Amino acid sequence: MFYYGAHVSTAGGLANAPKNAQKIDANAFAMFTRNPRGWQAPPLSEKDISAFKEALVASKIDADKVLVHDNYLVNLATDNPEIRQKSINSLLDELERVEALGLHLLNFHPGARLKSDLAPALARIAEAMRFILDHTKYATLVIEATAGSGSHTGATFEELATILEYFKGNDQRVGVCIDTAHIFAAGYDLRTEDDYHQTMQTFGEVVGFSYLKGMHINDSLKAHGSRVDRHASLGAGEIGWTPFQLIAKDKRLEEMPLILETPEPTLWAQEIAFLRSQRDESPKRV
Repeated sequence: MFYYGAHVSTAGGLANAPKNAQKIDANAFAMFTRNPRGWQAPPLSEKDISAFKEALVASKIDADKVLVHDNYLVNLATDNPEIRQKSINSLLDELERVEALGLHLLNFHPGARLKSDLAPALARIAEAMRFILDHTKYATLVIEATAGSGSHTGATFEELATILEYFKGNDQRVGVCIDTAHIFAAGYDLRTEDDYHQTMQTFGEVVGFSYLKGMHINDSLKAHGSRVDRHASLGAGEIGWTPFQLIAKDKRLEEMPLILETPEPTLWAQEIAFLRSQRDESPKRV
């Protein structure tokens, strides 16, 4: 079964996220659990937690099909000690919130280094992840592939694999998220059927599909290899329709949240319907 959704709003309360997902006929969704643009966030109240869990049950969307996104300030790669500690504390809080809500997946950007070489930055990311996992119970940290602008890490499959290597033998709670716009901007082509299959084969060989916990399904406003992260609606950017038709038929992508972060919420229901139409699947209702 394929699970499609979008990054929906939580305005008015977290319980509105499942309701907003229902409005676009989604059977998965992404959300923030807090303001994504600040270090501090008030704790979740029992009322908020109960209301969210009730709304999720009512939506008939499975808890493991919700891909929570962390706040934008977290930077585990940094060599600035103050920012690093704030980032660790913030991401730890985020994973605790995920678990309090009964969810399973927290997606985060690995961050950018300032002065250090790449290898120490990747080690810092892994070390911080290990600390956070050691202080939480069960949820998974999902590293998002980036477009690679500036000194941002996570722009190549090899970088993602290097981080994951630190968890070999104890890797049940780590994974990655492919963003189609990001990897396209980072230099992985998707525009033709051959391009798509080659890129996915490379991912499988370098990272491994066992680590893929979800995808962000976006077209790109910017050119292949531009290293600039700018999303476009499906078929409206530089990538085109072909890979999205292929994604909708790729059995390796079943049973994980496939999330739109495209810029026009009014098109989300239409985009989900397009993806679903490639296999003529209606949303699963448990």
